[in-house]
Amino acid sequence: MNVIIIEDEDYNVKFLQGMLQKLRPDWSVIATFDSIKSSVEYFRNNAQPDLIFMDIQLVDGLSFSIFDQIDVVCPIIFTTAFDEYAIQAFKVMSIDYLLKPLKESDLEQAIEKFETIKDSQNQHNEEIYKELLSVIRTGERKYRTRFLIQGRSNYTKLETSDIAYFYSENKITFAVTFARKEHIVNFSLEQLEEELSRDDFFRLNRKYIANFKAIQSFEDFFGGKLIVHLTVPTQEKITVSRLKNSAFKEWMGK
Repeated sequence: MNVIIIEDEDYNVKFLQGMLQKLRPDWSVIATFDSIKSSVEYFRNNAQPDLIFMDIQLVDGLSFSIFDQIDVVCPIIFTTAFDEYAIQAFKVMSIDYLLKPLKESDLEQAIEKFETIKDSQNQHNEEIYKELLSVIRTGERKYRTRFLIQGRSNYTKLETSDIAYFYSENKITFAVTFARKEHIVNFSLEQLEEELSRDDFFRLNRKYIANFKAIQSFEDFFGGKLIVHLTVPTQEKITVSRLKNSAFKEWMGK
């Protein structure tokens, strides 16, 4: 069984690959892509796989845009952190999905469903994707606009737009404002990725998520990496990996 993964977070790609290797060791992940552009280019020049695992929100837009450019006929299992309206759409139209953060038990159930219905579902894929794209586009994702910060004896609100970056230290997540104040927030960076608008925030590496408005400049670094400079100083050099280099540049150029 040949599988393709379309997902813009390297951590999620590796995590899914590891679970697939455990659950279906005879399956082969033949390619991974992090954008609509790279996915479309592949499908235009290669045979389609037996199955695709596809994130909904990619670095350059909703993955459903792929279907506007390419006739994808193979079955797809979506991975999503979308709100309930989208999940209900998946259920009604009998499309398999994995809710992030991914769980092995959910993956096993989705695979079993795929193995059961793959032959009968292929002929309906195009109509289903078009209808689902309409559902997604007509509803707006609600992203977090503020945080509640707990003090010793009181609570204060922190507007998301006032946050320059988030960072993790010893399993504690801090929000640093443009005014250079630090606050502890009760979210992991992985949770914040799903709570924050991807137009405004980018996961630079395992330790940092930065606001677009906080990016002062960036430069090439060895090994295909980038060094990112923020308007609010950090205690250490911030690098973007070679794997996320192009995704970061695309995000900056939106």
